[in-house]
Amino acid sequence: MRVVVCMVALLAVVGCVASTGKAVQTAGAQAVIPLDGQKLFERRCGGCHSLDRDKEGPRLRGVYGRKASSVAGFDYSDALKKSGITWDHMMLDKWLTDTDAVVPGNGMDFSVKKMEERAEIIEFLKSGAAR
Repeated sequence: MRVVVCMVALLAVVGCVASTGKAVQTAGAQAVIPLDGQKLFERRCGGCHSLDRDKEGPRLRGVYGRKASSVAGFDYSDALKKSGITWDHMMLDKWLTDTDAVVPGNGMDFSVKKMEERAEIIEFLKSGAAR
């Protein structure tokens, strides 16, 4: 009975937290609050990227699991062409944290400082909505 009560309380906290869009501290543990990955993508990445057309940066539909510099017709930097990177969660997180640390001279000067925002953007790019 106690386990059921604890689970119900936990689900209530998670549900409330998810609807706020903010991180909160609960009983000594931080609850991760989902943000809207698509809106974050549009706001943070949309100036240079689109899902379906090249802009200043290449189109990003299907980027998750794709090799870097593999969109036909886009003029990538030589550094990125030589990188051998495949865009998985870990690599996208590193990339969005500090592009120059991952591939010096890559031509993209941008970062997403907040870990939660990077995670949401990556989950959006991984999702069916961005495939």
